[in-house]
Amino acid sequence: MLALNKDLDVDYYYGNQTNSNQSSTSDYKWSVMKNEKLDSKFAAKIKSGNLVTNYKIDTVLKDIDNLGLNTLNIPVVIAINDLSSSDMSIDKNSEEQAINLIKKLQGKNINIILEPYPWIANGSKVETEWNPKDINAFFNNWKTKVLKPLIDDIAVPYHVEAFNIGTSFNKIEDYEDQFCEMIDFVKGQYKGLVAYRTSWWVTTNWNDPATKKIEENLKSAYNKKLNNKLFSKLDFISIASYFELTEKDTNTVDNLVGALQSTQRYNRKQNVKQEIKNFNTKWNKPIFFGELGFPPKDKASIEPWNPYQTYKWNDKEQANCFEAYKTVFENEPWNLGFSIFAIGSKESDNNYYPSDDTMEVIKGWYSK
Repeated sequence: MLALNKDLDVDYYYGNQTNSNQSSTSDYKWSVMKNEKLDSKFAAKIKSGNLVTNYKIDTVLKDIDNLGLNTLNIPVVIAINDLSSSDMSIDKNSEEQAINLIKKLQGKNINIILEPYPWIANGSKVETEWNPKDINAFFNNWKTKVLKPLIDDIAVPYHVEAFNIGTSFNKIEDYEDQFCEMIDFVKGQYKGLVAYRTSWWVTTNWNDPATKKIEENLKSAYNKKLNNKLFSKLDFISIASYFELTEKDTNTVDNLVGALQSTQRYNRKQNVKQEIKNFNTKWNKPIFFGELGFPPKDKASIEPWNPYQTYKWNDKEQANCFEAYKTVFENEPWNLGFSIFAIGSKESDNNYYPSDDTMEVIKGWYSK
């Protein structure tokens, strides 16, 4: 089990949470609790996999071994009618599947991140576009119909290590006070680690008078995200890392490494690494790539969020993208780790399942 800060003990995790001064970036200690006893000498980064919603338990167990994972991000489907809905409900079959999987993992020393996953219009709409028409109703319903039941039914009774309370609520992140109150509500009910996964972003460094306004607006949006006080309430900051890196169908690892520090897409010259690190500098929280995925195809680095740019499969290109992230971030003390998207099913609708080449890269991450 994961616990933040070297001074935490079992009372923190299962009993009374005490406030202590946040340690500096170089002092982050991630300890593993085994058999409900904290081994403060064990320091580990999160090496996780995100499950697709239609995962197969047998496939999940094989993927954990093949990728050398120590953590699993388990989604529970939250049914939502449309992109303007303020109401929602837990899919009971998905909840039962999550419980069955957690039971299968008992005794395997696999940490669990539990995640309510928005399933909008039967999965036909993306959660990043969800914009509830009644914001007060949304926050009340998300707390009482989603977070509280998942805490009571899964997180507490099954000793879940971390709870990701939401995923890329792009349209409503500006409601900082409501988010902070919601995080406080969760922490009052649950003593594990609490996270929220925010989306990737775009900035430019064109230095062109003709596009100055666009550049200023993008940097303003980034700074607004960076300074959002909801991050102050979290135990770690989670980012869905689908940054657009290059314009090339295929890339060397070296080119991708360079693109993470000066993106080539539309010649934006976005320094992704520095902008991510800024969240650690601002909030003194470790940074986790809560969703890191590339389709095993050509063009994987152009729009990683879009698996339909081409149908030309390219296992090596996917592997090179992961290798570049490994090269840039693996040894950074402020980077907590990553969760590969997506595992648990080899069906054709999983456009992100890792290739054999990618599995070798992931298995070697944090292997030293």
